[in-house]
Amino acid sequence: MKPLYLTVTDKHIRYSYEDSDDESTINKTYNINSARTLGENLDNFKLKLPKDFDVVVILNPIDVELRDTIVSCGNQPIDMGLTMENLLHIPTVGVHDVARLGLQQAVSTEIEHAGWHLEYYGSYSGKRQYGQESMQTIGNGYFGLRGSYVESRANDNYYPGTYVAGVFDQLTTNINNRDIVNEDLVNLPNAQFMTFSIDDSDPFELSPDVIDNVYRSLDMRTGVFTITMLISLPNGKKIKVTTKKAADMKNYHSYSLQYTVQPLNFSGEMKIYSEIDGSVENTNVERYRAFNGKHIVVDDTKVDGDRALLLAHTKNSNVNIAVGTRIQCPNIDGTELNSNRFQEKISQSIGFHVVEGRSYTVEKTVSIYTSLETDSSLEFAVNDHAYHKNFADAVANSMKCWQKIWSSEDIQLSGDITAQKLIRLNEFDTTVSAQQHVNQHLDASVGARGLNGEAYRGHIFWDEVFILPYYTMHYPDLTKSLLMYRYNRLGAAKKYAAENGYKGAMYPWQSAMYGDEQSQSMHLNPITNQWDPDNSRKQRHVSLAIAYNIWNYYNMTQDDDFINKYGLEMMLNIAKLWISMAEYDSKTKKYTIENVMGPDEFHEGYPDAKESGLKNNAYTNIMTSWLFSKITYLLNKEPQANIDENLKRADFTQDDIDSMDGIGHDLKLEFNKDGILGQFEGYFKLKDIDFDYYRRQYGDISRMDRILKAEGDSPDQYQLAKQADALMGLYNLRESTFMGILKDMGYPVENPEKFIKDNVNFYLQRTTHGSTLSRIVYSMLALKVNDKELSWKLFYQALTSDYYDIQGGTTAEGIHLGVMGATLNVITSYFAGVDFRGDELEVDPNFPDTWNTLQFNFLFRNIHYYFTVSTDTIIVKADQDSHILVQGEQIALNADEEKTINYNTGKKLDFAK
Repeated sequence: MKPLYLTVTDKHIRYSYEDSDDESTINKTYNINSARTLGENLDNFKLKLPKDFDVVVILNPIDVELRDTIVSCGNQPIDMGLTMENLLHIPTVGVHDVARLGLQQAVSTEIEHAGWHLEYYGSYSGKRQYGQESMQTIGNGYFGLRGSYVESRANDNYYPGTYVAGVFDQLTTNINNRDIVNEDLVNLPNAQFMTFSIDDSDPFELSPDVIDNVYRSLDMRTGVFTITMLISLPNGKKIKVTTKKAADMKNYHSYSLQYTVQPLNFSGEMKIYSEIDGSVENTNVERYRAFNGKHIVVDDTKVDGDRALLLAHTKNSNVNIAVGTRIQCPNIDGTELNSNRFQEKISQSIGFHVVEGRSYTVEKTVSIYTSLETDSSLEFAVNDHAYHKNFADAVANSMKCWQKIWSSEDIQLSGDITAQKLIRLNEFDTTVSAQQHVNQHLDASVGARGLNGEAYRGHIFWDEVFILPYYTMHYPDLTKSLLMYRYNRLGAAKKYAAENGYKGAMYPWQSAMYGDEQSQSMHLNPITNQWDPDNSRKQRHVSLAIAYNIWNYYNMTQDDDFINKYGLEMMLNIAKLWISMAEYDSKTKKYTIENVMGPDEFHEGYPDAKESGLKNNAYTNIMTSWLFSKITYLLNKEPQANIDENLKRADFTQDDIDSMDGIGHDLKLEFNKDGILGQFEGYFKLKDIDFDYYRRQYGDISRMDRILKAEGDSPDQYQLAKQADALMGLYNLRESTFMGILKDMGYPVENPEKFIKDNVNFYLQRTTHGSTLSRIVYSMLALKVNDKELSWKLFYQALTSDYYDIQGGTTAEGIHLGVMGATLNVITSYFAGVDFRGDELEVDPNFPDTWNTLQFNFLFRNIHYYFTVSTDTIIVKADQDSHILVQGEQIALNADEEKTINYNTGKKLDFAK
């Protein structure tokens, strides 16, 4: 172990380390440049450091009980432990912990802690605070509870949102004589509010001026979120407030709060306040605040001793809601409980005497029920609810559930302390967004922003294509429940297709409660503050994403019952849509699909065209041909009686089967003279764009669409892209499958390696990565051209995209669940190289040089596989006799027998038991 020792002051960072040659101690000083930001100083400091140390020791932490690595730097307190770990990806410890535990044990403890905790030190405001609340959201698949201070009310700095999966409501707002209808994931009554008062003062309100220190810590291993706050009030009184929150993973209608106050320099009278506030609105997203956001109508409020109940409903969807609370005081004697009922809220207070130095705890358990999942009286459901004995009981319940969850889905990484934390964060958020034992009772799917915020109004997009594979690897029954959300809206998709003159089923780009199209026709450009036309609903490829998820689930589970009862019917109806959209061109002898958009939302139509929409989007046409081939496979595989029943239900005739065969082989694609696949027909006629010019003008050019529109120009004029589009099929499909589809369509590729390299380089030069999904897809594509450096760079940007909020405030409105799911998929399927998209597992790692080992397991065709992958070794075990392909060579696996495979040797594979 080679330590780097730091002494940090407001003006200097002094550092020392042992010379690797003569073992002498080298001492150096970095002077903090006051003209630079602290972040710029630290980035520059990193460049000065040696390369061969593996732990940082902070020698002069200030006397703060919260953590042993807090220092004063650049005239502000910072947690140098978090900072160094994010900067260097290695453990950082404080000198007091080293003295107490020894260096080795202190480092081991920190590695374990950092890998399981998402933490923030200090008080923040605005979008930065909003973003941290999104990141520290807790939940259980039924609800999400933003990681806000319990003392906060919704304002520009704090947003204590609560969301239940599937609870949407539509409201109309008249803006500029236009009636705008929006369907929102509803912000439910806030029952997490708690605060305090001392003697006869007013209740405490959050303000950075009175917060001396605050540490917020989400323990992902247990799901417990803790806020420790040291407060100095204007009257000189000091108090420590510790808040803990836990979403019950077992009794998923509940969450619990533990609120502990400790007077540090006074004795006197205190009150703890609790509320259920039904006056809340949807105001998380600033640009939506011009719209009506008052979805909740409070019907009644009731109080019975230590219990309170608020009954409400949503204005137009008429979802009935019950929120109940129970207050307990486990270590306080002589309390006085008072309650006040108002038109839209219930307020309770607990009064008691406090003595300096002692701690006093009030616990609150909250239960939430809605008429969507509960058939009985909601008031009865709340009153009959099995409240926890105490907060510890709720935590114990959840810890048992989390222990089982992590044993199934945890990806364990050694060699990068920051990546391990963020990998687990991605797993945590996908888990709290949907749960197998919860979603079986819900008619809901996962929104693009999880249950963490209100961006995209909580709607369900094609992001499912990036999220569901992770669920299928671990919880296939959960994937089936989420696919049933789509099956239950098949009728709405058929209606939507018919309204647009098509046959079959056309799923909406944005879906919510009913499955009708929730995309807006107008979009507010935040640069110009003007309304621009929004044609994103023409991304009809969302239906292909649904078909892809159906096939992926079927391929990984071989669930014939699902495919025969639900899956094939959906696939046939989606196929019928594309058959009806395809038109034969007698000149080219090819079929054309027009009036669509691809994943690249920068291009909505052709330059100066009166109508929006594009012709022959490559991704759409390739995936349509792929869909037809999979349906043909199923028609030849499944029992004839099941086939006949599905054809009847889908009204899919022999003519449709014949059309599917002809269209699938003759859909039009466009290539230029260099063999580059055109993103859509006419793409190569568009103008090139000088990205360097716009970078000099604007800096961040990821949203070139907004920049160009603000200049009176249009992205439709140029060869540019928001994200992967033409090559998105290479993310979905195996390379051999992708090339086979091109061949079937009449476009055989003679040299696939050159084709992929040329196309990836071409589109990388034209892509601004305006979506976080772009980076992770191109990270995978870069591996295909053996550019590991670029792949790693793009992967790490995607992995940290919400953590660092790289899109300038969007994390404030909710995490990006699609990129989280995609990141997990790239780790296991591309870095570890375990590909589950065929009839058997194929393994061919592209392991990052900076990592040591990856450990993970998953379920494939009812067999559990356990993998440990490193730079040159694969260790694999299965719980049944099986076999896998490693770099093309078949490897037999005996049940519960571990096998070690040495790959990457340039020779024939070596094996060891």
